[in-house]
Amino acid sequence: MTSTPATRRATLALGFSALAMPALAQAPWPTRSLRFIVPFGVGGTADIIARTVAQRLQEPLGQSVVVENRTGGGGVIGTDSVVKSAPDGYTFIIVTSTQSANETLIPNRPYDLLRDLAPVSSLNLNHLAVVVHPSLPVNSIPELIAHARANPGRLDCGNPGIGSGHHLAAELFRMQAGVDFQHIPFRSSDQMRTAIVGGQVQLCFDPIPSMLETIRTGRVRAIGATGPAPSPVLPGVATVAAVLPGYEQSIWVGLMAPARTPPAILDRLHAEIGKVLADPAIRESQERSGGEAWRIERAAFGEFVRRDVEQLRTLIRTANIQAP
Repeated sequence: MTSTPATRRATLALGFSALAMPALAQAPWPTRSLRFIVPFGVGGTADIIARTVAQRLQEPLGQSVVVENRTGGGGVIGTDSVVKSAPDGYTFIIVTSTQSANETLIPNRPYDLLRDLAPVSSLNLNHLAVVVHPSLPVNSIPELIAHARANPGRLDCGNPGIGSGHHLAAELFRMQAGVDFQHIPFRSSDQMRTAIVGGQVQLCFDPIPSMLETIRTGRVRAIGATGPAPSPVLPGVATVAAVLPGYEQSIWVGLMAPARTPPAILDRLHAEIGKVLADPAIRESQERSGGEAWRIERAAFGEFVRRDVEQLRTLIRTANIQAP
């Protein structure tokens, strides 16, 4: 076939397109700072693990990773801001069981967790300590149950918001123990801790790493742990399950991204976070504080979140928990 100027131009154009496609597919990432949005207050479990991981990611990624606390609406405001952000691999959301609970508690929220966000990585898993103010005359879970039954509705149990993991752990305990107490929600976990230390509430459920130092200094008293086995950092403190068989509650922390973020970026970030969590120094630090560096595959984390949404939906409906 005779080559014409038109066919030569078309051939050259196709050739340049073919050369350009791999370059586009392999565009470097990241080329600027990343943001981890924490939709909860400073000092809580989610905030602490976000800052720990973010700091360790800066070297392998070659960019800063900024942690930004954007509170409000029980986690909805910060989560929605990430859902609405560009799916370009630069904005991510820290997720916990609170967002799972919101799928049932807040039916008119402006997003769907499983539809509008993509899993990136699991980060951290913590069981909780059941702690009381020293003025409360109880030293064990059986004594707490007896006191609550003798004083129905007179015990105040603090939490950082209705639907938080802290609140749901306390509500499951209340149902299984057959007791009644008042849930007192605060704006953040930090405010909840200040309240129990000050005696404004007598009881709360809080992740062990967040409360450990306060327990060790005697400002609160740990009387139970919500894991399947006693916590090695709380010697002499029995599990709730020893009294209420089958009881187990944890607060998990993970990372998600806007749903249309390129999978290659999500896979790269998942791999880098996996290296951070596998570091013996990180794992030992987590264990010393009573937590666990939690590593599962990206797809498995997405499935975990789906199951958590369904399990919490059952608990919320059974307990008839209503959003404020």
